[in-house]
Amino acid sequence: MTDTTTPRAERVTHFLVRDVALPGDLGTLALVTLDNGLDHTKPTTLGPQGIAELQSVVERLHERATAGEIVAVGVTGKPYFLAAGADLTQVASVTSRDDALSLGRGGHAAYRALSEVGVPTFAYINGVALGGGLEIALNCDYRTVASDAGAIALPETGLGLVPGWGGAYLVPRLLGVQKALDVILTRPAQNKPFKAAEAYEIGLADAIFDAADFLEESIRWTAAILRGEIVVERRPLDDEATWKAVTDAARQRLDATVHGSRPAPYRALDLVTAARDSDRTTAFAAEDEALADLIMTDEMRASVYAFQLVSHGKKPAGAPDASLARPVTRVGIVGAGLMAAQIALLFAQRLQVPVVMRDIDQERVDKGLGFVQSQLARLVSTGRMSKDTAARITAQVHGTTDVQDFASCDFVIEAVTEVLGLKKKVFAELEGIVSPETILATNTSALSITEMAADLQHPERVVGIHFFNPVAAMPLVEVIHAEKTSDEALATAFAVTKKLRKTSVLVKDRPGFVVNRLLVLVMGKIVEAVENGTPVDVADHATDPLGFPMPTFELFDLVGPAVGLHVLQSLREDLGDRFPVSPGLEKLVADGTRVVLDAPAKGLPKPVNPEIQAVFDGDGTTRTDEALDAAGVLDATLTALTSEIGLMLDEGVVAGPQQIDLCMILGAGWPFHLGGITPYLDRTGYSERVLGKRFLPDGVANVPRG
Repeated sequence: MTDTTTPRAERVTHFLVRDVALPGDLGTLALVTLDNGLDHTKPTTLGPQGIAELQSVVERLHERATAGEIVAVGVTGKPYFLAAGADLTQVASVTSRDDALSLGRGGHAAYRALSEVGVPTFAYINGVALGGGLEIALNCDYRTVASDAGAIALPETGLGLVPGWGGAYLVPRLLGVQKALDVILTRPAQNKPFKAAEAYEIGLADAIFDAADFLEESIRWTAAILRGEIVVERRPLDDEATWKAVTDAARQRLDATVHGSRPAPYRALDLVTAARDSDRTTAFAAEDEALADLIMTDEMRASVYAFQLVSHGKKPAGAPDASLARPVTRVGIVGAGLMAAQIALLFAQRLQVPVVMRDIDQERVDKGLGFVQSQLARLVSTGRMSKDTAARITAQVHGTTDVQDFASCDFVIEAVTEVLGLKKKVFAELEGIVSPETILATNTSALSITEMAADLQHPERVVGIHFFNPVAAMPLVEVIHAEKTSDEALATAFAVTKKLRKTSVLVKDRPGFVVNRLLVLVMGKIVEAVENGTPVDVADHATDPLGFPMPTFELFDLVGPAVGLHVLQSLREDLGDRFPVSPGLEKLVADGTRVVLDAPAKGLPKPVNPEIQAVFDGDGTTRTDEALDAAGVLDATLTALTSEIGLMLDEGVVAGPQQIDLCMILGAGWPFHLGGITPYLDRTGYSERVLGKRFLPDGVANVPRG
């Protein structure tokens, strides 16, 4: 993990200019290439020195344009990148608001100079274009994009910032206010950048060309624009009523989902709201002020910490040497239920090896295979997969009721019901069938893997690989090191999950591992408050200030009430009464009572079913002796979380607090703007109050207090 209090020196991006003769004797195009002089593993980013160089280069181009030496300017990047945005380590090192204000003003000055260079300007988006990288393109007159260009987005509001180099003003004018809010607010919240075709479709690019001859085609297109053969129509500005209706609705959605827990989305919305009736100078000055305010917030510093955690999480801490991993050429899945079928599809799609699912009867097997086929059909129908690829994957996934079909598998993962005795039986049966070299994995969410493997002849080949639901979407996998798990089994697990394009965290075999232990504790404390007389609706929304993706009872409904209750009871058995009992929850599950109702509108939380209040009240009398208000419930929850994380670190469940943060960000949707759970507990004083010490040094995920 990079310490943002001691940033590395700026990795300076240079702006290299070469002249290109346009076809048809139209004149000279000055082609500016952004290049930091490093290979594709070191993305092009924009810091103060680079921005200053851009300003100098553009001033020289303006002189040449005035002299008639050039007729157009093009901007492109080194292979795979236009630019991946601002250098966040430089931004996070700013110590004063004046310096923060200078960052915004410097970018605006250089970008505006580019837009006013005196000849038409063209951005050739050849690769990743994020934040300030995309804003370079937005400040040009025209944009093309390569068909294989990577992420294209303005992710700033997800990082505690706003698009501060023109994006908040230019995008709503280019795309219309509705689409602009998708770019500036919705996509960052979903961490979902645009692909090239999407960027072209929405209007961020004016033309899309095949990657093989992208630059050549872009230059030919440029010539056609200059000759007037191609005219790019720009949409009219949305009328005042439309603008107000869209921004008002967006503010209501923010209030319902963000609950005022972080300023960046609101500041961005303020900028977009004002963009219609502002001139460029006024709008850019407003972006500068918003950017300066936000750079000096804990939200921004925490977001950078979280971003770096996720970026560096591709190299798992404590993982054994990758050379120890055994080859995986055929995979077995024990079970054909929903979780098993999701895992089977992922393995077939990403590992591209034969996968066999086995269950106890043909009806279950057929249902599992049907799920795989339906998911592939959906991917084909939405254009996300070709028919040929879907046919190949379909041919690789087989179903069986015969356990002997696992004999040729070199990797088998069980995904049967969370009953320890059943899982032990599965492994005992497998051990007599598979090769001595076969790795045996379990997808258990809370059970002891050490105990699961205890009676085997070779317990060292058993490893935990805990996927989260839905398997395709959730980026985290907890790789569990049981008492006797070998380095070879661990290395194979990490190699497999890497090919599955998941982020893996090495976790010790302790009850609930990381995510479930903490998430179920949160749910347990909320339910405990209700059992003690706190109204359901008050308890359910007590954690709203944390910015979780959904309220507690909606999360409980998502994981499944029976599953949630089972894990809560299992953790109580193993870890004691820190995990409370809940007669009300037991009755909800027993009666099959619906926990939440349908959401009032898409994107809004699901309200709690009011009928469950009576279930918790039991005899119908309302208890008030131990009832808490929302602040009291939140305090009790955060106190419990702080204590539990302290115990987990003492137990060596993970290498350090950074791994707990990574797990909670990727496995529980803990918001980026909080930086992870431990920075939040540090900033709010819980770690020092409960444990007598911080989890992380001051300044790592917050504005330094000193």
